[in-house]
Amino acid sequence: MTQLRTVQVLGGGGTGSGAHVRSLAAGLVARGVRVTVCAPAELDRSYDFLGAGARFVPVPSRGDPLAVGALRAVCTGADVVHAHGVNAAVRSAMALAAQPVPLVVTWHSRPHAAGARGQLRRLMERKAARAAAVVLATSSELVDRARRRGARDARLGPVALPPPRGLADPPGEKVRSELGAVGRPLVVTAGPLEPHRGHGTLLDASRRWLGHDPVPLVAVAGEGPRRAALQRRVDTGGLPVRLLGRRDDVTALLAAADVAVLAGRWEARAPLAQEALRLGVPLVATAVGGVPELVGDAAELVPYGDSVRLAAAVSRLLADPARHAELAAAGPRQAATWPTEEETIAQVLSVYDELCPRGGHGPGPRRPAAAPPGQGA
Repeated sequence: MTQLRTVQVLGGGGTGSGAHVRSLAAGLVARGVRVTVCAPAELDRSYDFLGAGARFVPVPSRGDPLAVGALRAVCTGADVVHAHGVNAAVRSAMALAAQPVPLVVTWHSRPHAAGARGQLRRLMERKAARAAAVVLATSSELVDRARRRGARDARLGPVALPPPRGLADPPGEKVRSELGAVGRPLVVTAGPLEPHRGHGTLLDASRRWLGHDPVPLVAVAGEGPRRAALQRRVDTGGLPVRLLGRRDDVTALLAAADVAVLAGRWEARAPLAQEALRLGVPLVATAVGGVPELVGDAAELVPYGDSVRLAAAVSRLLADPARHAELAAAGPRQAATWPTEEETIAQVLSVYDELCPRGGHGPGPRRPAAAPPGQGA
């Protein structure tokens, strides 16, 4: 049996995609696959792909000829190239234009841009979908989206994140003391401070908690372009919110929380939701994208942008110990239904074997046929 050679291509490496590639690389290497990870240099410092046994080649997440040429050189001789995200998929397709190497794309998210930027993003989605031999989408909604964009073979491929490791027991008191949340409820959210993440709605909800006794503290972990604007709102309104900036201990923050909140406009398999449910922390989340599919009945779901419903859902959980305990118990049960890392790796490896079966018979199908007319936007 010949040794399978795969190149994993990452762009910006969001929390979900970066952790997934690290997990995937380690699992594939353990199964005898030669793995090369191509990503911006800083991502190896964050995810230690070399420590997973993979070869790491720093390649910037640009689409200029120099970056694409560097990616092309790495992909030469590979059996399968696996791109994670639309940007990485488009760059990989460009690099493979003259190479008969099958492209697998894991589709982690969807765009939030409007206008000209939104049109450009949809064009990139079509290019990525049509270039892929197989699209693995992280939610059913994304499977349908990939098919609408022209994918010939789009399948559900949930991304399993590694379970929390090395968490102190109990972790809560030290964290709560640091945040100033001793003797008061702690509400935690985490993620980039971007417009579509719903932080404005959460701040509106926090104003409604000013009448509580004691007043809940909202801790927001994350950095981004909205940091200054959000801080001004907190200061002007005297809101019970702390913007913590970038944190490396989000799992510990969640474990110390009374309630976790996910308020974004769209999510597939949000890492925050996965960690909260695994830890047994009651979650209030927006009923968008793949969130209902992910959490089932193990979270309180509210409409996106509705601060009144969001505030009320959190208030009910803080005031109702029985419901709080019910969700705390339901979270780990729901998490146990998700695919494990082992199952995720096995699914990906089975896709690779479909495209280039090993055993001395040479590679399987390399490039998809031309797109059927009329498919796309």
